[in-house]
Amino acid sequence: MSKSRRGVVSGSASRAPIGPALGVLALAAIGIAHVATADVPPVVFPAENPFSEPKRVLGKILFFDEQMSTSNNVACASCHSFPRAGADPRLARNPGDDNILNTPDDILGSPGVVRSDAINNYEADAVFALNPQITGRTANSPINAAFAPNLFWDGRATSRFVDPQTGAVAIQDGGALESQTIQPIINTIEMTHAGTSYANLAERLSRVHPLNLATNLPPDVAAALDTKPSYGDLFERAFGDPEITAKRIAFAIATYERTLISNQSPYDRFRAGDAAALTAAQQRGLQAFQGPQAHCNACHTLADDLFTGNGFRNIGLRPIAEDNGRQAITGLAADAGRFKVPGLRNVGLKRTFMHNGQFQTLTDVLRWYARAQGAPPQFPQNQDPLIPTIQLPPQVAADVQDFLQNALTDPRVANAAFPFDRPTLFGERTADRSTIIGGGVPGTGGIVPQIVVDAPSMLGNTEYRIGVGRALGGATLRLGIALSPPVNGRITPTRWFDLTTASGAGPGSGVATQHWPLVDGQANTGQVLFASGSSMIPPPRADRPSAASDASRSSAARPAAPRPAGPRTSTPTASPTPTITTSSPPTSSRAMLAPT
Repeated sequence: MSKSRRGVVSGSASRAPIGPALGVLALAAIGIAHVATADVPPVVFPAENPFSEPKRVLGKILFFDEQMSTSNNVACASCHSFPRAGADPRLARNPGDDNILNTPDDILGSPGVVRSDAINNYEADAVFALNPQITGRTANSPINAAFAPNLFWDGRATSRFVDPQTGAVAIQDGGALESQTIQPIINTIEMTHAGTSYANLAERLSRVHPLNLATNLPPDVAAALDTKPSYGDLFERAFGDPEITAKRIAFAIATYERTLISNQSPYDRFRAGDAAALTAAQQRGLQAFQGPQAHCNACHTLADDLFTGNGFRNIGLRPIAEDNGRQAITGLAADAGRFKVPGLRNVGLKRTFMHNGQFQTLTDVLRWYARAQGAPPQFPQNQDPLIPTIQLPPQVAADVQDFLQNALTDPRVANAAFPFDRPTLFGERTADRSTIIGGGVPGTGGIVPQIVVDAPSMLGNTEYRIGVGRALGGATLRLGIALSPPVNGRITPTRWFDLTTASGAGPGSGVATQHWPLVDGQANTGQVLFASGSSMIPPPRADRPSAASDASRSSAARPAAPRPAGPRTSTPTASPTPTITTSSPPTSSRAMLAPT
């Protein structure tokens, strides 16, 4: 055993089974020689990144701000929902290696952004077309991640944090959270368009109002934003000056995440001496968890009560050829197919399980470990030899599941109570999001062009954009905006944007993007706008009518807080913005891109 930086002994997989410190169970009668007394250890903040309250609240704001993404609709919190144990509550299917949906190698990952080029124009992805890209692994939880020396399923976020902008070592040891935090925010599947740099992100943050798209702010966040500070103001509070850098973003978010410690479950009360905190079935489940048949604690060790040893194991879930896991980082043959052992606290709240999201219930997880009839197969290549020895008879499995599903749930996590409280994101407000309402007229090849709208239609959003896909490659398109829905597949625009040329060649391969900064005067609060794209060339004929995309419906909304004063950056390739005028503005209106 070795002494960790936290001053606690770790790494004892063979420790005696844990019971209540003052329990009513007759421990001797069930063969327990002694009762361990470990608790969740205190959190250690790196010396290079000490705790401060302004830094914590800044990190919390950044964690929930969808403006961190270049599509303005993905935040860290989009994939890490606390009521779902810090994992992703959404079910999004990646077709896996075979590129065929609903086959065994599918991955239930997290939706990211629609693929976009260096100037934020939509691009058709070879797998996901003009839909949000889906990650190739599930989202790990940030809850209790403060105790891990390496993060991500493959452990690529290491304890040594290097400033990605300067190349200097910013934290020598204990900086795994900083190393992890800095990666998704410029990932072109998860949050950004191609070519985005940390300097670009800093510039974005300098010109948006913090959490401009969120509602129902937690009290600490609402207090920090009460005076309508800019991000520069918040960085100055946290770091002494307003400079926004990648290192400071990582330091702030990691500081917030180090406060996300789950240690108030029924199990913790049981460990503290409240024998009634666990039911009899849950107590049996705890003993079976540590027993010689299930030996769950060999991987999900109870050392420090974290239910993970933070190691890497190949349990034989899927063939190594699909994802070699840890080996991709270390290059070692012994690491082939190994993935990080996750902690089990709050596991009963999760929507999916395993690195690929293969299972959606704990029942299915335990049936797989037990090799029950009808369960998916296990793959022996480099499989940990412990896995085939697991024995989980049905009644034992039921007790273990009861323990996992209920005894390890922290009610603060389940109920989104401080420090796990959260605002409501734009992406969670269905009524505020743009929708596709149908319509459209087929063009060459009988293909109806596709409207693409993913950006929030918030007044003040200078990066609002609308796209058209599945058009004729090379065709000239024009985007129209209307205040009424389509009739016979077409809208009647009140304004048109300039002509643009679709990329690609051939039927269905064309993509075009119209940037439309929604500055004041472009729409009225509450207006519903319909958008549709129409092909302009060749000119329509009776036997060859011009194509029109389906239509989108977007409701123009006013952010909860005004944007700070500052320079406005124009969006590349933006056309002159139309002003929508009506003699009597309706309380609701629709906008739609229609190719003519």
